[in-house]
Amino acid sequence: MAEAGGRDLSGANGDGVSGDRNFPRAALEINGTKRTIPEPATFRMVMVSFLAAAIGLLAGAVAFALYKLIGLFTNLAFYHRWAADFTSARFNTLGPWVIVVPVIGGIIVGFMAKYGSDKIKGHGIPEAMEAVLINRSRIQPRVAILKPISAAIAIGTGGPFGAEGPIIQTGGAVGSLIGQAFHTTAAERKVLLACGAAAGMSATFNTPIAGVILAIELLLFEFKSRSFIPLVVASSLATAVHMQLLGAGPMFSVAPVDFGIPRAVPFYLVLGVICGLAAVAFSKALYWTEDQFEKLPVDELWWPAIGALGLGIIGYFVPRVLGVGYDTIGDILNAHLALKLLLIVMVAKAVALVVSLGSGTSGGLLAPMFMSSAALGGVFAMGMNQIFPGANLAPGAFALVAMGAVFGAASRATFSFIIFAFEITRDYNSVLPLMLVSVIADGVAMLLMPKASIMTEKLARRGLRIHQDYEADVLQQVMVAETMDSEVPAIPAEMGVGELAERIARRDPEVCRHQGMIIVDKEGKLAGLITRGDVLRALDQDPAGAMSVLQAGSRELVVTYPDEVLHEASNKMLRHNIGRLPVVDRDDPRRVVGYLGRPGVMAARLRRMEEEHVREPGWIGRLL
Repeated sequence: MAEAGGRDLSGANGDGVSGDRNFPRAALEINGTKRTIPEPATFRMVMVSFLAAAIGLLAGAVAFALYKLIGLFTNLAFYHRWAADFTSARFNTLGPWVIVVPVIGGIIVGFMAKYGSDKIKGHGIPEAMEAVLINRSRIQPRVAILKPISAAIAIGTGGPFGAEGPIIQTGGAVGSLIGQAFHTTAAERKVLLACGAAAGMSATFNTPIAGVILAIELLLFEFKSRSFIPLVVASSLATAVHMQLLGAGPMFSVAPVDFGIPRAVPFYLVLGVICGLAAVAFSKALYWTEDQFEKLPVDELWWPAIGALGLGIIGYFVPRVLGVGYDTIGDILNAHLALKLLLIVMVAKAVALVVSLGSGTSGGLLAPMFMSSAALGGVFAMGMNQIFPGANLAPGAFALVAMGAVFGAASRATFSFIIFAFEITRDYNSVLPLMLVSVIADGVAMLLMPKASIMTEKLARRGLRIHQDYEADVLQQVMVAETMDSEVPAIPAEMGVGELAERIARRDPEVCRHQGMIIVDKEGKLAGLITRGDVLRALDQDPAGAMSVLQAGSRELVVTYPDEVLHEASNKMLRHNIGRLPVVDRDDPRRVVGYLGRPGVMAARLRRMEEEHVREPGWIGRLL
């Protein structure tokens, strides 16, 4: 079909009009480029869900393997034995030699980053986000291999990191590789990458709901059935693998605590502000440290070793900062640590994390920030109990709430970590204080860091802007009938091109209102469409302008309907590379009821902008 510009677009439904509702599974040629028409969305979603199931099982196995690999390297480095059980590094008896162990791990990771892939550096989630944003969700196979190994070495030699960041990136890499192995779109690869990340998170912490929400908030930036269903499939199966291999219980066994609702609400309000400030401090300290390492006059290969040296010195005096520290987090949540030790752990773990991760080594942020922020919550509760003896605050309750609030605010994934903190303890009484403290902390972090988070700052420095707000697309909510031009710019099929050109030249309002004009036959039915560009091309061929507008224009058209949403109509415009659509009656596809151009599509956006920014007088003002 020669659409207003000479391009041949197939798809007519037999009467010269294509509604594009049941688009054929064929190749469409636009501007010389063949593009495959997508198959029905339901079929594609089922296919992606089956792939997601495989990704979930595989990611669960990979998470278990990483868990055991960390245990193996920890046992080799600190206890000189061949065993894969998950052992805390804080019980080692190496004495001053404990300073050297992290340095060895730092050197190995530095070489892996230098000669393997620099994508293994950092905590993993920004790298997964970057793959989604600029690499069309493609991750290199070597990242899937080197990231878990480097993280296991870094953590196993005392790195104060968690396994969740690396397994999220590794799971995402597995999903991306499976997506690359099959015939998928970039959007489907993004879903599969997110499925791998969610599955890795779920399999590591036994938190299937939080894994799904985290993938939506940090990787997908959408909430649609096409992504939500595969995400749930992958996360559920990965959690089932975790339950089979590591047990069905929560990550941390926490004794019942009194969250003090409602009497403790004023203290939770203050804690929310403190957690927001702590989140900002973590983010700024981490990236400030990275900046300082970049100023060092040595090759970046040695930066992880230098950071590990600082870690080793801290670990010699405070062994609890070495390794993941799940046992210490459990002790904090169960209020087994005294105030002085809590203060030491809070500061030492934060400094060790910032120095180590800022040096460019491999490891996750979640567990170490959990430890430090849980200690912060415990310290706050104990301090308030000393200032207000009648407060009777439970340190374990405040530790749990702070643990979710700080990381949620720092990452701008507040909803994820409200659910996450609940899932790792399974205590429903924690939900109310978690919600309250987390949103206050998030508000403080947004006020002080409006443009980036601990996850997106690295990407922002590379010129990538991440929009993490979610809202319904106005084009999905507005019908074509609401913005189309009902006064159809119609001209008779027998009119000559010369006459039309003359009317355009004298700015006849009936033909100058739009770039395109609807051509109708003697019965007033749709016959074609002509644009000003068609007029110029026709005059080049026939300067006398004797050619009819029907001969010069397009006779097989892509149309839209009054009850279609603008999203569908604009997709037709983009797919066929056209800027206007006749609006026709569904029951009589040749009866024209309107005209939709690009201004009609943008009118919906203008309406949304007015709804957000134009203030209307309230009834109080009218009364006054």
